Amino acid sequence: MHISEAPYYSLQMPACPSCGQDNPEIARFCLACGTALSGESPARGEERRVVTVLFVDLVGFTSRAERLDPEDVRAILDRYHEHVRDEIERFGGIVEKFVGDAVMAVFGAPVAYGDDPERAVRAALAVREALADLNASDPDLDLQARIAVNTGEAVVALAARPGHGEAMVAGDVVNTAARLQVSAPVNGIVVGEETYLCTRGAIEYEPGEPVTARGKKRPVPVWFARAATTPVGERMLSPVPMVGRQRELDLLRGTWERVVDEQRAHLVTIFGPPGIGKSRLAWEFGELVTELGGWTLRGRSTPYGASSPYAAFAAHLKQVAHIFDSDPAAVAADKLHAAVADLIGAGEAPEVASHLASLAAIGTGTEAPDRQTLFLAARRLVEQIAARRPTLLVFEDLHWADGSMLDLLDELAARLHGAAVFLLAVARPDLLTERPAWGGGLPAYTALPLEPLRGEDAQELTERLLGRPDLEGVSRLLEISEGNPLFIEELTASLAERSGEAVQELPTSIRAIIASRLDALPAPERSLLLDAAVVGRVFWDGALSPIDEDRDVRTLLGSLERRDLIRRESVSRLQGQEQFRFKHALIREIAYQRLTRASRRTRHEAVARFLEQATGETAAAAEAIAQHWREAGDAGRAVDYLLAAAEDAGRGWAKERAVALYREALELVPNGDPRRRELQLRLAVAVQALFHLPDAERLRRS
Repeated sequence: MHISEAPYYSLQMPACPSCGQDNPEIARFCLACGTALSGESPARGEERRVVTVLFVDLVGFTSRAERLDPEDVRAILDRYHEHVRDEIERFGGIVEKFVGDAVMAVFGAPVAYGDDPERAVRAALAVREALADLNASDPDLDLQARIAVNTGEAVVALAARPGHGEAMVAGDVVNTAARLQVSAPVNGIVVGEETYLCTRGAIEYEPGEPVTARGKKRPVPVWFARAATTPVGERMLSPVPMVGRQRELDLLRGTWERVVDEQRAHLVTIFGPPGIGKSRLAWEFGELVTELGGWTLRGRSTPYGASSPYAAFAAHLKQVAHIFDSDPAAVAADKLHAAVADLIGAGEAPEVASHLASLAAIGTGTEAPDRQTLFLAARRLVEQIAARRPTLLVFEDLHWADGSMLDLLDELAARLHGAAVFLLAVARPDLLTERPAWGGGLPAYTALPLEPLRGEDAQELTERLLGRPDLEGVSRLLEISEGNPLFIEELTASLAERSGEAVQELPTSIRAIIASRLDALPAPERSLLLDAAVVGRVFWDGALSPIDEDRDVRTLLGSLERRDLIRRESVSRLQGQEQFRFKHALIREIAYQRLTRASRRTRHEAVARFLEQATGETAAAAEAIAQHWREAGDAGRAVDYLLAAAEDAGRGWAKERAVALYREALELVPNGDPRRRELQLRLAVAVQALFHLPDAERLRRS
């Protein structure tokens, strides 16, 4: 068996605690984000995560290797491993291990991006294409592979170093992926159900026969990936009309009319978390601009696979010049030159077109003396485009943009003169982490934050998606989604597929989106957020200090509030404590699910002790304290507080609640425990009181 030698970057210190970037041994600061790195190995933390596992295995190579010299085997495998690794890492995955001619990769750990299943399938398609190219370059290789992709929950060792042979993920998702790979056809890509559900909007699939896999109780549904159907980073928009954004659309229309009337450029940035409807609003506005006689050019920054740092602007150039991605460089250059000559004039066209070719990474451009020369070429072109027709330039997913792209957009917004150009940027709030002063100092700038849909709008969207107004489970769906349009779409699809059954668990696609927001946080903030999730939807600053006394809790909470993940409440139920609330219940739920059982127990114990101290002898928090002790594994203390809560409920004539609490306490007391008899008696009395409650009410009214 051959294990490939780890390249130099595998022999590394643990990843940066802030951004996950691997660094060489001698680094004292992260090469990506500048965070100080400790020379000591961090503790081996573990989290529960939804990950996607990719398996690639060569077909028939073991028998072939028997007939080859070991050096020839090594040479073939090295080329194979290099190509597979390159494609996996290009799409944001990590190679966990090479074992002979098999490769296992992980997407979604240690950092989740929100579209990890799609990245994994796109990587699988790219691996298959790379092997075909490798065979074409050397027909004697004839490498054939089976590939499998599977998505599911796993325990992830965050500090694991795969290059040192340390396993990163463990769980059934790994075993199932390995089983599916065996069932894949030669040069085929088979995916499991969760992967299919998360990626069917971007990948073309063919259903397969369920696979009977060793160790699985029932056959595993599978699909075969054929090809990608959408560009990287692009999501198909819902077919139903846009709901609840008329005010925002009117604001954009009013700004467009001023741009046209005053012949002055204006930059608007639509801000909002994933799924809130930024892209849909931008699309609808672009269609409106076209109806009003303007020219809409759309570009997008992508999290991976971009050919140019200026990918969004390059897309605008290609639309103007009618350049296809499949055009050879020479053809693309000729088209660009012709378009520039038509707009600017033949005399200056060669120089300007050459600079624009550099921006678009066409490959024929000449190197400019400085960046301002490139930016000037872009500005001149945009001004000439707008001179013929008012123009809307859309910059989608600007939070993924390279710093150079941000500088170019800022330059256009600041220096375009006498031009009816509407610059529309679409970004998550993460952009403000990279550029806190974004838009500051510009002559015409508007920030347009999107809030969740109002209740009636969310209800209308749900009914439109379902096609009928009254379906069991809709109220729960609306409660979970909290006005996020994408969440409503995903939950509605899940509800429809389950024939109207109530939503019991979150679709993986929603969990992945929220997980990516958590992973975008600096490590101290993310750790604090996970601790807060143990307290509950509502929590207090004092509950977090005992869990880790070496951190500045108030500063970290302030940062999380600025990131719009939590909200500080004006009134606190606990004297002397600042009270906070998770902005979205799903953020709290996904954060809590990250913690392993052992981590949850220790944190629940710390929270229980805090509440005991903060609430003193009052019974107001008895039920909450009981639940924390129960989750901490201390059934005895949990029973004590459940009894106190039950007695308090009984005194308040909440007899039904008292019965429920006595029953919950009884479940925690094992057979043979002396307290069990007493609990049974108390429960019987409470049941009798509940039974006679209507009689008591009649007597009171008589």
